[in-house]
Amino acid sequence: MTLESLFLALDRIAGGRTAGITIPEDMRQHPRTRRSFVWITWLLAAELLIGSAAVVVAVALWLDGIEIPFAVWMRSLVVLAMTMTLFYFAWRAQRGFYWAYSRLRLFSKIFPVVTLVIAAIPGLYPLWMVTEQIIFSLILIGVADVLDSDHMREAFPKPKRAVQRAGAEFLGAGSAGADPVKAIA
Repeated sequence: MTLESLFLALDRIAGGRTAGITIPEDMRQHPRTRRSFVWITWLLAAELLIGSAAVVVAVALWLDGIEIPFAVWMRSLVVLAMTMTLFYFAWRAQRGFYWAYSRLRLFSKIFPVVTLVIAAIPGLYPLWMVTEQIIFSLILIGVADVLDSDHMREAFPKPKRAVQRAGAEFLGAGSAGADPVKAIA
C-alpha cells in the first residue's frame, strides 16, 4: 500500500460520497486560491503554536506543583488533535478535493462556537486557558472568513447531486420518458 493510496482511503472515510470530487486544475492553481491557502496554513500554524503553548504552560505549572484539572489536559490534547485534523483538511483541499474544503469550512465555523461556549462555563478552566480558547476561536473565525470569500466559494462549488432513478421512481416519475429532475421540482 502506497502513501497516496492510504490518503485516498482516509479521504473516502472523511469525504464519503464526495471523496473523489476535485475542482478544476485552473481554479486550484489560481493565484487567489493559492494565496488563500497560504493564509489558511499560517493561521493553522498559529493555532498549532497556541495549542502547543497551552500544553507547555500546563506542564510548567504542573512541574511547579500546581494541580492542573483534567479538563485542561483534555482540552490541550483535543486542541492539538483538532488542529492536526484541520491541517489534513487544508492540505487535501489545497490539492483540490471538495470534501476537504467543505469539512474545513464547516469545522472552522463550528469549533469556535463550541470553544467559546465551553470557555464561558465558570470555573471549568483557569483564566490562561480561557484566554487561549478565545484566541483559538478568533483565529479559526479568520480561517472561516478566508474560506467563505467569494473566490473560494467559486473555486469550490458545491457538487450537483445526481438524481437517482430509484428516488425519481418513488416520486412517481419512473415511467418512460419522464424527466426525474422535473419530478423533484
